[in-house]
Amino acid sequence: MSFSIDHQNNHLSSLSLSLSKMKMDRGRVKLSNAIFLFLLLSCFSVKSVLSEKAKENPFTAKASTIRYWKKHVSANSRRQIPPFLLSKASPLSAVESAFFTKLAAEKALSSHLPAFCSAADLFCLLDSRPPAAVLDSHRTDADFSFYANKQFANYGTARLGGADQFKNYSDGLNFAAGSFSRYSRDSTGHREGFTGYAADGNVASSNFTSYAAGATGGSGEFKTYMPRVNVPDLRFNSYDSDGNGHKLAFGSYSDNTNSGSQSFSGYGKNGNGAPAEFTSYGDTSNVVGSKFTSYGELGNAANDSFKGYTTNANNPNNNFKNYGSGGNGGVDTFSSYRDSANAGTDSFQSYARTSNSAKTNFVNYGKSFNVGFDAFKEYAQKGAMDQAIGFKIYGFNNSFKEYAQKGVTFAGYTKPTESTKPDGKTVNNGIEEGKFFRESMLKEGTIMRMPDIKDRMPKRSFLPRTISSKLPFSTNELIELKRTFRADEGSAMERVVVKALSECERNPSPGETKRCVGSAEDMIDFAVAVLGREVAVRTTEGVAGSGGDVAVGKVEGINGGDLTRAVSCHQSLYPHLLYYCHSVPKVRVYEADILDVESRVKINRGVAICHVDTSTWSPRHGAFVALGSGPGLIEVCHWIFENDMTWTRSDC
Repeated sequence: MSFSIDHQNNHLSSLSLSLSKMKMDRGRVKLSNAIFLFLLLSCFSVKSVLSEKAKENPFTAKASTIRYWKKHVSANSRRQIPPFLLSKASPLSAVESAFFTKLAAEKALSSHLPAFCSAADLFCLLDSRPPAAVLDSHRTDADFSFYANKQFANYGTARLGGADQFKNYSDGLNFAAGSFSRYSRDSTGHREGFTGYAADGNVASSNFTSYAAGATGGSGEFKTYMPRVNVPDLRFNSYDSDGNGHKLAFGSYSDNTNSGSQSFSGYGKNGNGAPAEFTSYGDTSNVVGSKFTSYGELGNAANDSFKGYTTNANNPNNNFKNYGSGGNGGVDTFSSYRDSANAGTDSFQSYARTSNSAKTNFVNYGKSFNVGFDAFKEYAQKGAMDQAIGFKIYGFNNSFKEYAQKGVTFAGYTKPTESTKPDGKTVNNGIEEGKFFRESMLKEGTIMRMPDIKDRMPKRSFLPRTISSKLPFSTNELIELKRTFRADEGSAMERVVVKALSECERNPSPGETKRCVGSAEDMIDFAVAVLGREVAVRTTEGVAGSGGDVAVGKVEGINGGDLTRAVSCHQSLYPHLLYYCHSVPKVRVYEADILDVESRVKINRGVAICHVDTSTWSPRHGAFVALGSGPGLIEVCHWIFENDMTWTRSDC
């Protein structure tokens, strides 16, 4: 009995121990699971915190821009900074910003310019080194298609006959450089063709020193040469000098370029019967400058024709110094020269001086729609004999100083007139169709032409204000500015910075408030100073429909379509992103859906601004030329182009 009881007690004890062990094992499992779960959640938590910290790094230039917007623009105004504006903020990291800020303060950025340009997303001409050489002189015909950045020194020298073609050469490059020094020199009957040369580049530089010097016969043709280039830099020194009957033709040369320069020094000097023809040269270009120094000097029977030269251009500047001086029997024709251009200046100093039997015809010359200025000093004087100079349908505002009194005729000399067509009927006159339009066009269902609104400037970013504020930016600091960006004397970059400075330092027009801004913070400050903190900024969403017919969809008037004040900002070419911002009073701003004409599907969202008060505009402003009216008689509207923007008071 006792055995049974003892046995039973032992069994119960063993069972109790087993149950206790099982409970302990379960406890360990639960504890292990809890620890595992804790560690797992901790990992996710740490990872999440790290990701959030990386995402919101407060020291980057973009984070600084976001904070600046939140602090200086009311929270009710569009709430967040628009993505298109934020995308222009500097890409510099916190470390890079600190490093380059220190260099800028020490005026030592130039020593690290390649790294600075790369990291800050700037436009720098660091690849402007001499192009690679094509070593031999080549005695056979050559066809250079889709070729880029080479040096053709002594190429084609003393060639007998034959032809070389440069087609689609250096197209679309950021910096296109070509050197044609002594090209085709002393050749006979050799032809050179440059077609589609350096199209759509940003900065294109070509050097034609002693090109075709001493050549007999043959021809050189420049067709569609450097079209749509931002800064063309062309030098024709001693080009075709001592040549004999070597014909040159420039067709569609430097058309639609921005801020270019052409230098023709000693061109055709001592030449014999060397005709040169400039057709559609610099057409619709912006601030193109040409310099003809000692062009055709001492030449015999030179025959030069300038037809459609700088037509429709904006403020072209051409300088003819000692042109045709000492020549014999030269014939020059200027036909539709600077016609319908905006302003512009031409200087003819000592033109045809001491020449013999020079004949010059100016037909439809200088009829710019905004008043330009032409100066003729010592023209056909100082020993000139038997000259015949004719001015037919010639523009106004010209100065004839020390001008030859014999052999000069003026016919159809233009006096200022004003257009008075308030109906707004489109008049061609060389202005791109759709560039200006009437407010009545902004209604749903209208079919209209959209101009080319594509941004042709190189891609750049703003600089952080901590850096931009330490960089020189005035003509008084030009030497230091050129040193900073390695803008050598006479270089393309020098012209870029000088032009930007002249634009930014120009006195404002009556009633205008203006400022050039190189940082997002500076732009925000200017807009807020003019309009207050309740502001919004807009731009056209894309370029779809650009240059073609579009249909207008739903139209929304900003600020209820009421008369308002705006700040418009337009890009200027400069190493970093630079905007010319100015106040625009008495305007109405609209947003409109842009539709495909056939499918009526939305392809773009455009922003248009209508200037209601045009009473202070020039009678020959391009808008009145295009629409056929005059100051104060009509309102004028235009689209905001790609990457330009307009600020208004917020609707929110």
